[in-house]
Amino acid sequence: MLKLLSLISKNFIIAIPVMLVLGFAYGLLAPTAWLKSLIVPLTFLMVYPMMVSLKLAKILEGGDGKAQWLSQAINFGIIPFIAFAIGRVFFAEQPFYAMGLLLAALLPTSGMTISWTGFAGGNLGAAVKMTVGGLILGSLATPFYVQWLMGAEIPVDLLAVFRQIVVIVFLPMIGGHLTQSWLIRKHGQKVFQSDWAPRFPPFSTLGVLGIVFVAMALKADELAARPGELLHLILPLLALYGINYLLSTVVARLLLPRGDAIALVYGTVMRNLSIALALAMNAFGAGSSDAALVITLAYIIQVQSAAWYVKLTDTLFGPKPAAKG
Repeated sequence: MLKLLSLISKNFIIAIPVMLVLGFAYGLLAPTAWLKSLIVPLTFLMVYPMMVSLKLAKILEGGDGKAQWLSQAINFGIIPFIAFAIGRVFFAEQPFYAMGLLLAALLPTSGMTISWTGFAGGNLGAAVKMTVGGLILGSLATPFYVQWLMGAEIPVDLLAVFRQIVVIVFLPMIGGHLTQSWLIRKHGQKVFQSDWAPRFPPFSTLGVLGIVFVAMALKADELAARPGELLHLILPLLALYGINYLLSTVVARLLLPRGDAIALVYGTVMRNLSIALALAMNAFGAGSSDAALVITLAYIIQVQSAAWYVKLTDTLFGPKPAAKG
């Protein structure tokens, strides 16, 4: 089982398109309402295995301050305005498409920030801090950006955002810490580090693929109902993600060590599309489906591009240093 999961995690660029197709087919052929109940356990499964090898003290340590403020500067000082400009170019006559693009850009970080940082061998502690900070700042800033840039009012349920933080970060972190402590007590630090810690991250693969399947299945009917719109919507999304990757990679390579650099990329490119989708579906009345369709397509680009970026990580930032002791 572990060998199979390791093989899949090394071939995400194949596994993710397969799950997208399977999710799309399932969404067209079978009832999907029950899949919503899988989102929380799959999110936990996606993040918890990465947390087992995380030393909690690392989160409280300093040393990644530059990565933290750079990530939030990119997330809130640059990317929303790039999304707004792209929306003006591509969707000048379709404001709800532009709104969907802006919402996708305004809510950074998700459980995938942590899991992809782990897959790429980045600084997990920095990714955790970016995830919490990005979700809090994004939830507070979104109504102001939307009002300022688009002239629309949008309610944000802060309690729902904090619930997401608990599910995405704190519950997996506590579970991972308890698992780590038990294994160290039973087997010792050295055996844990050499034998047990490497066994857990591949299980994140199941969570990632499950989330991809569920997200695609839940929106399959909407995507199938409007096939002619897809190319029109994919080009601006590709532009947004492409600019984001390029900017984050250049900044990371120039200013940060390898581990922090990887966390910065995934802390800025990964967006919390589930919150964005919830806001879109509840805030814009008749235009909600247009905004939601943009965000749904962003799922496809975001997950597939993240898998490709893992493959390129060693080329861009050098190989992961060997573990000590």
